[in-house]
Amino acid sequence: MTAPRYVLTRRPAMRLDVFAMRCGLHPEMVRRLVALGLVACRRDSAGDPSFESSALVTVARIQRLRTGLGLNYAAIGLVLDLLDHIEELESASRTRRTPPWTSTN
Repeated sequence: MTAPRYVLTRRPAMRLDVFAMRCGLHPEMVRRLVALGLVACRRDSAGDPSFESSALVTVARIQRLRTGLGLNYAAIGLVLDLLDHIEELESASRTRRTPPWTSTN
């Protein structure tokens, strides 16, 4: 008896209209967020933007920062960069604090 095989496939990227609907934003607003460099996208062969599902999390963060703190989009970009940097530092700190005998290496 052979072990079951699982095919790993990449989840297809979302088109602009689908992404905007899931975010609850107008497609033009999504285009502005992309132009400001706040949301990453890829261009398909026709030049249309397509989005990974992880970009939904980024848009949710942007919306929380905008409504909760009243930040403008330039400030939001700075805050997102700082939050990412803090996350990297905390991860590195946790790694250094882990005793060597508990490591999985």
